[in-house]
Amino acid sequence: MRTTPDRIRQAVSFEVIGLIVVISFGTRVLGYSMVDIGLLGAVGATIATVWNYIYNLLFDHALLKYAGTPKKSVKLRVVHAFGFELGLLIVFLPIVSRILNVSLMEALVIDLGFMAFYLLYAFAFTSADDTLFPIGQPFHKSGTNFK
Repeated sequence: MRTTPDRIRQAVSFEVIGLIVVISFGTRVLGYSMVDIGLLGAVGATIATVWNYIYNLLFDHALLKYAGTPKKSVKLRVVHAFGFELGLLIVFLPIVSRILNVSLMEALVIDLGFMAFYLLYAFAFTSADDTLFPIGQPFHKSGTNFK
């Protein structure tokens, strides 16, 4: 199982990298102001960071209990990513509508676009993170696991 410092490192690095991409995309491609996208990103990153910690902790405990290991197959990574994004979508939709001053339907389209990005990003990020920081070699002991 991952330690609390390792989970915090993972969650924070995931959100920082994702936020950089989302703000760049939202201002350049979607045409929203950096203030609106930045606020949306900051609120979303905060909610997602808390949800990331809780969801991954629950998911790993369920894997350990029912599969005997916290390691994820490709199929479990897909289930993991969809479950995370669905939970986040439910909470974040009214916030997107309010901050961007759009209808719930417009917010849903925008949020689904971000969800598609984050599904792919979460899959790639967690795969890379598990490779760079394997379970059983916690990040906080040596500061890094790069060899």
